[in-house]
Amino acid sequence: MQFYKKRDFGSFISDSFGFFRLYGKNYFKNYILLNGLLIILMVVVAIFGYRELFSQLFSSNLSGNSSYMENYFESNIGMFIAIGILTFLLFVVLMIVNYLYPVFYLKRLSEGQQKIKTDDIFNDFKNNIGRIGVLSLGMIFIVAPLSFILIGVSYALVFIIIGLPILIFVFPTVFNVVNFLMYDFFNSKRGFFESLSYSIRSQFSYANGREKSPYWKYWGATLIMSIILYVITTIFTMVPLIIFFASLFTSAPNGEFEQNPFAGTMGILFFVVYGISMLVSFFISNLLYVNSGLLYYDSRTDLHQQVELAEIDTIGINE
Repeated sequence: MQFYKKRDFGSFISDSFGFFRLYGKNYFKNYILLNGLLIILMVVVAIFGYRELFSQLFSSNLSGNSSYMENYFESNIGMFIAIGILTFLLFVVLMIVNYLYPVFYLKRLSEGQQKIKTDDIFNDFKNNIGRIGVLSLGMIFIVAPLSFILIGVSYALVFIIIGLPILIFVFPTVFNVVNFLMYDFFNSKRGFFESLSYSIRSQFSYANGREKSPYWKYWGATLIMSIILYVITTIFTMVPLIIFFASLFTSAPNGEFEQNPFAGTMGILFFVVYGISMLVSFFISNLLYVNSGLLYYDSRTDLHQQVELAEIDTIGINE
């Protein structure tokens, strides 16, 4: 697959799926080896944490004790602090690996490497630990607050007629800017603020300024991919709710079930399916991240001609 080339709207969608037809087996093999343990730990913590919390909520509601939850949290404050810290650390590490894995993987493919090993990606993380730290700090203290403000204002405007259209335009654009920032920061020698500036400017115009704005095809490709992923994840997240409500309305009255519906077999099944839905969402989100990479490579028109000339130079070498 050629990465540094101009693509139209349809090519972004088809090439994103085509990427996984070509490289999917190797991609997800390395993804699982690098990220699998972190994802499983995160899912396990979420399952047991939510199960305990929901169980106590139902117990307190049925017992009629208005201060039950307050007493419960006071009695288990140490456990909640420990779980909170563990969850936060897991989430930070998981997000770093989850977001940067496709960046490093596509970078190696775009440079001509075909068979990528887990050690290759691991070395990319290790060799770029300093830049990863700079990117993380910039994301947390600069990009995230600005993004939350922009998206928050758009959400507030939803209550006005014009709000929903604004949100539809803002969210994909912010998503593209963030992903362009990550791709550019590790595919160029630019600093954080230079890459941030490029990621914003490239949404609206190519570097040479003579071609038509790529904004609509970038926005449209991200929106369509987001809708596809939303539909898939909604199907999986609805399954636990359907199971729970089906058991709630079809089970015979039972004091133990009403006291804690999450403690029995159906409760266990609910959270197992919920955990599976989390795993699925982590895996299929890679489709959106790879699509962002193709958008970024489309924007780098400064490298398109270099790649084409390099391909011309290789003609006849193997003949």
